[in-house]
Amino acid sequence: MNLHTWWLFVAMAFVVSATPGPNMLLVMSHSARFGWRAAMATMCGCMTSLLTMMCISAAGMGALLHAFPAVFDAMRLAGAAYLAYLGVQGWRSAVPPDADASGPVVRESKPASQLYRQGLLVAASNPKAILFAAAFFPQFLDPASPKLPQFAILLSTFAVIEVSWYLVYALSGHKLSHYLRQARVMRVFNRVTGGVFIGFAALMAIVRE
Repeated sequence: MNLHTWWLFVAMAFVVSATPGPNMLLVMSHSARFGWRAAMATMCGCMTSLLTMMCISAAGMGALLHAFPAVFDAMRLAGAAYLAYLGVQGWRSAVPPDADASGPVVRESKPASQLYRQGLLVAASNPKAILFAAAFFPQFLDPASPKLPQFAILLSTFAVIEVSWYLVYALSGHKLSHYLRQARVMRVFNRVTGGVFIGFAALMAIVRE
């Protein structure tokens, strides 16, 4: 792999990672609702799925999806159903009745394992992530050169870029938490994020390629 190819990968990965999607929204909403540290578990879950998919892509996941499009359709519909479920949960999230603007930031509480699992499932069912791992990522591997060093470089590069954007979105969510002291604002936030997840689910359900 030459330096030009690597820089092209960096530019493409930067744009793909920066694009708002279910992963980034989940990280941001968890940071706002559960706190900065709790959002780290969500990030770990998302990265576990993404890195696993990229490792599988080296074993020919792209060829599998091309040969069996029904596999992609099944993953897509399962992901849409899960995002819709998260959206409904977010929409119906309870708001503490004593939340007020003068008190401390009121946050819900969830086990880190549950936040990790949500991040894992959302990333695993995201068509953008699946297509990136199966179709986009392998194109930067030079078949004439040893694949393992190239794979390690690209995987490490993607991980740094993706985690950097997760931190940006988590910081945004952390800043939003200061506005969630009021029950009214928290209720609006829950319904907006829940509605966006449902919108992602609808888009995922109708995507074809």
